[in-house]
Amino acid sequence: MTSYRNRSYFDIVLSLSTVALVVFFDRLTKIFFSNTLFPGESIPVVRDYLHMTLVHNTGIAFGLFKNQGAVFIIIPVIAIVLLVYNVIYYKHNDEKLSRLYILAFSLILGGAIGNLIDRIYYGYVIDFIDLRVWPVFNIADSAITIGALIIALKCIPVSKKN
Repeated sequence: MTSYRNRSYFDIVLSLSTVALVVFFDRLTKIFFSNTLFPGESIPVVRDYLHMTLVHNTGIAFGLFKNQGAVFIIIPVIAIVLLVYNVIYYKHNDEKLSRLYILAFSLILGGAIGNLIDRIYYGYVIDFIDLRVWPVFNIADSAITIGALIIALKCIPVSKKN
């Protein structure tokens, strides 16, 4: 029983630390680039490959569905509630989530919170990472994408050779 409690405690610390770090670095970088650049201004880091370009995104991923207002506050709140419910569900049903799942869910949760803070406070999401071949994004978007990829890869069945 003690080792289950220790694992459970570590899982909570892992999750909360991951969420806090994503939100912290997301806020830190958004504040930095908002104070450094004007909207639309771009600074090349690696010419033609990586620029820092300040964009105020009123849409969702990749700037789709711009200016939809409260919808983009409601959707992340629902996603956050579902993620938290998912983790609580597994814990209360004595199903052990792998630490990779916990990390993935925490990355998604941290990213959702980071972008939700922007939407509530500014009415748009601050994006700044510009790869020139992809829409401009931020740390929160990256965390959400990495978390979703981890979950997707864990869902792909691995064939076992005899």
